[in-house]
Amino acid sequence: MNREKKIATRVSYGNALAALGEKKEDIVVLDADLAVATRTDIFRDKFPHRHIDCGIAECNMMGVAAGIAATGKVAFASSFAMFAAGRAFEQIRNSIGYPGLNVKIAATHAGISVGEDGATHQCNEDIALMRTIPGMTIISPADDVEAKAAVEAAYHHQGPVYLRFGRMPVPVINEVPDYKFELGKAVLLKEGTDVSIVATGLCVAEALEAAEELEKEGINAEVINIHTIKPLDEGAILTSAKKTGKVVTVEEHSVIGGLGSAVADVISAKNAAKVLKIGVQDIFGQSGSGAELIKEYGLDSESILKKIKGFLCDKE
Repeated sequence: MNREKKIATRVSYGNALAALGEKKEDIVVLDADLAVATRTDIFRDKFPHRHIDCGIAECNMMGVAAGIAATGKVAFASSFAMFAAGRAFEQIRNSIGYPGLNVKIAATHAGISVGEDGATHQCNEDIALMRTIPGMTIISPADDVEAKAAVEAAYHHQGPVYLRFGRMPVPVINEVPDYKFELGKAVLLKEGTDVSIVATGLCVAEALEAAEELEKEGINAEVINIHTIKPLDEGAILTSAKKTGKVVTVEEHSVIGGLGSAVADVISAKNAAKVLKIGVQDIFGQSGSGAELIKEYGLDSESILKKIKGFLCDKE
């Protein structure tokens, strides 16, 4: 993991779109007056005739994206997660999900790390919302490498995709020669026998760091990166759970309805292991820097370490 090299995945999204636009002429990008923030401005500057600013009208934007996809093109509709998943949920469900259209919803500024924008903009419920839509694929990349690969994979996938990107720069962890992105397939980052740490998004780097510290204390943690939350790689999770007997999920999202809930559903069906969900509790966020909030809500490596140690000490 390169802790010195940090890139926000929203920037990765913008760069990947522009690169993909060079090769694929059927891509149309839509934004809701936030192109500079979502970084679709990188695509817009290269292909202005294929970029549509729908203004501050996210619900309408999803309808426009659906119409474009119905003509055979691939539409990438971009906005902040709070507005994309929250404000436009009904349009996504009925106009994109129900007919199974080829719209890729790129939601940036997701999670608590949005920071100073405060609770109204910190969307910790988007994965839960999108999981309820039949046929929706959900991708939450961990770093720059994975985010770029996710954009291309979303393009090639037939059907609606929800892509979750962050505002805060995060370490690059997948810059290795043998890295391979495959929809629906978990990535085993570290093998272990004592506990399974299943993480997604920016929490993957924090989970890896926590695992390194656990190793110093004689605790051998397995770390799994779940970039595709739906469909979930149930096989990888169950294999790890049966090996370690204890599973910890870590996500920058509510503990209700996100990765933790998805993993718990799988494990409870097989009675495979005990589960601890680490994420944002049933509360709203607050204003502060992204780094401060990650620590405040217990998503930093030190907090993850303490919670895992307590979990492993629990004999019940």
